[in-house]
Amino acid sequence: MDAGKRTINEIFNGSRILEIPFFQRAYVWGETQWERLLEDVENVSRTRTPYFMGSVILKQQLTDTSSTVGDVRTVIDGQQRLTTLSILLKVLCLKNNSLKKFDKRFRLDDESNVLKHNHNDIEAYNTIMDLNSIQTTNRKDNISLAYQYFADNLDPSKIDFDIVCHAILFVGIDLVSDEDEQQIFDTINSLGVRLTTAELLKNYFFGRNDIAEYEKYWLNVFEKDDETKEYWDREVTTGRLKRTFTDLFFFSFLQIKIQDPTFKVNTDDKLAFSKVDKLFDSYKRFIKEYCGGDKLSVLEEIREYAAVFKKAINADIIDNELSSAAGIERLNAIIFALDTATLIPYVLFVERNVPNITVRNDLYSYLESYIMRRLVTRETTKNYNQLFSDRLILNRVFSKDEFISYLSSQDDKINRMPTDDNIKTAFNESLLTNKYAAGVLYLIESKIRDRRRHSTQLLGISKYSLEHIMPKKWRNNWFFTGDKAAADFRDRKLLTLGNLTIITQALNASIRDSDWATKKNGKGDKGGLRKYAEGIETFSTYLNADAWDENAIQDRATYLANKALETWGI
Repeated sequence: MDAGKRTINEIFNGSRILEIPFFQRAYVWGETQWERLLEDVENVSRTRTPYFMGSVILKQQLTDTSSTVGDVRTVIDGQQRLTTLSILLKVLCLKNNSLKKFDKRFRLDDESNVLKHNHNDIEAYNTIMDLNSIQTTNRKDNISLAYQYFADNLDPSKIDFDIVCHAILFVGIDLVSDEDEQQIFDTINSLGVRLTTAELLKNYFFGRNDIAEYEKYWLNVFEKDDETKEYWDREVTTGRLKRTFTDLFFFSFLQIKIQDPTFKVNTDDKLAFSKVDKLFDSYKRFIKEYCGGDKLSVLEEIREYAAVFKKAINADIIDNELSSAAGIERLNAIIFALDTATLIPYVLFVERNVPNITVRNDLYSYLESYIMRRLVTRETTKNYNQLFSDRLILNRVFSKDEFISYLSSQDDKINRMPTDDNIKTAFNESLLTNKYAAGVLYLIESKIRDRRRHSTQLLGISKYSLEHIMPKKWRNNWFFTGDKAAADFRDRKLLTLGNLTIITQALNASIRDSDWATKKNGKGDKGGLRKYAEGIETFSTYLNADAWDENAIQDRATYLANKALETWGI
């Protein structure tokens, strides 16, 4: 790596090709950036003082002996600025009749452009670079709009081409072909827009001459239409990270492939390839070291698995009524409502390899029981990555019986299935986060609900709020004659599942902490639990209780535990 100050003259030296990755994101600058750049360029010309425009990262590419240009570099960082500067200077030279000066910097000897643009913008950019006079354009792409802005607003008397090319400076970073551009880009440009794994992989898999392959294996899979792009670009929170569906898919696919015994991936590499933040590097290494560099065979499987993923994985289920039937729909609710995206690699593996839907649904029913029982009993999830991205895939666990057999074969109990007695105890004692508690109650509700009896349908899990029936601030309005020990017991008991319910709308603050009668019935125009929990089967019968205390909480906890055992039977 070589770093230092670079002028426009040094970056665009007339004998070097600068390639924007062909499948890079499109040019996105708009009028705010164009206006600021024009003002800055005018100021540089007037004051003749150096002006820094940030970093430009260029990566040296290997060239063969047939190449007419020996120096070819990929633009890793600087696409927007270099593109805009070249358009601005082109307009300047068109207006002051100095195209030869422009061509010396921005054209090669064969009259092709120094800056080779991406597939989104190459036509518009080349059209502008080929102009011999100022012309009006009606095109609406950002490249053409940038040209038209400068054509309308640039005053050639205020800008000196030579001064600009000497005085505008960049922090130039030149990389050799084997250096990690993503790590350096992230370090230099930590506040910028990070290149996604999908963008990096797209440019890794396809070059400028691979249009047919790009259309077959990428465009038609991930970018076919707006609906498809919206699906793959969707962001979901997984742990502390926000990840797109594209990232989730590529991570899941790689975890499946590295467990394939035909590749014989060693243990150290499996661990390295499971790192989310190194996904792009992992793909490059896996394909080079374990696939003999055969990108096409990997792309064939990516296309197949991506179709399975798109059909099976659905985050929208949290906004819609959930079926009581066992299957992928209920697993999606668990994955996206309860932050258990660690299930996805295994679910994708099963969806791809188990054609019998009855076998799949039996497995998914048991898997739901496994996850939810462990959630209620507060078992650790720290081993889920290894279980669902490694062990179950490596051992080709394709059915409920095989899943049970695998768990039974393990000497340690870290992945154990909680017993019925564990569940009964947990409903009396476990303190869950609001998200988890709401998920437990909703999944039971969706399973036991008699949909023929209710005039209103069950909403999606995201539409419900969690309510403490006896409020945390019970001392203000709730009758109590016990001692401190009894008060402490109440404080803990009211946090358990027996005192929690899902409701369709959060209660007004004045109702939330009111006495039992007011909290049930509301006051004036402010609704209470009768209004917002009337149709909730796991709670509505308790609305007839004359009092709500520790005994009522205990009674409901027992009821819920029994319903949980029906819902998540083993």
